[in-house]
Amino acid sequence: MKNKLILLSLLLIILTAGCGVKSLPSRDSWYAQHYFIMHDYEQKIYHQLTPQGRLEFQNLFWEVRQPLAKQEFDSRIEAIQRLFKSENRNQPWNTDRARVYLLNGSPASIDYRQNTDWVTTAVVSSSGATGSLAMGDRTNEDIQANTAEIWVYPYDKYFIYYIFTFSPPSSWKLSPATFQNNRYLQNFEELNKELIFPVIDEEAYKAKLAALAHK
Repeated sequence: MKNKLILLSLLLIILTAGCGVKSLPSRDSWYAQHYFIMHDYEQKIYHQLTPQGRLEFQNLFWEVRQPLAKQEFDSRIEAIQRLFKSENRNQPWNTDRARVYLLNGSPASIDYRQNTDWVTTAVVSSSGATGSLAMGDRTNEDIQANTAEIWVYPYDKYFIYYIFTFSPPSSWKLSPATFQNNRYLQNFEELNKELIFPVIDEEAYKAKLAALAHK
C-alpha cells in the first residue's frame, strides 16, 4: 500500500512538472482559461489576491499586452470551443489537448501510434494558422487500434512531442511519456509565451502587480 502511494505521488509530480502546469485550474473560469499562458509570477500573485483584486488583475493582464495577443487568444479559444467541446462541454479549454493548443497553436503534424508502430501522419497547415487543426471525433473508435495521439512541433533544429492517450468515454490525457526525452519542452513553451503573449514592459507590470497584492 505504501509503495502504491509513493508511485501515485511520483506520477502526480511528473504530470504537473511539464507544460507550464504549476497547479491545477481552479473553479475560477477566467483562471482556468488563462493560467496556461501565465508566467510563474502572475500565477503566484493571482492566488494571493482578494476577489476584487483578481478582477483588477484580469483587466491589467491584457492591458500590458499587445492587442494582437488578445486577438490571437480569443481566436484560439474559439477554435478550442469547437474542437474539444466533446471532452468538456462546460469548459472545453480545461482539457489537456486544449491547454497545449492554447499555448502553442496548431501542431505541425499529428501522428497516431498503433501498438508500437508509428502510423498515419496528418499534416496540418505549415503556416500554423489558428483553427487549422484537423480534429476528428474519435470517441467511438477502436481504442486498441490507435492507442496514442502525438502532436509534433518544430523548435529550432529539434522537435517537441506531446503524447495524448484516450481515456473513456471521451477524454484525451497528456501522457507522462511526454516529459521523457523531451528536454526542450519547457524552453519551447516559455518561448511561445514570450512570442505570442508578450508583456510590453515587464518591470512596470510587476510593480503594478505588487501594488495589487498589497491592497
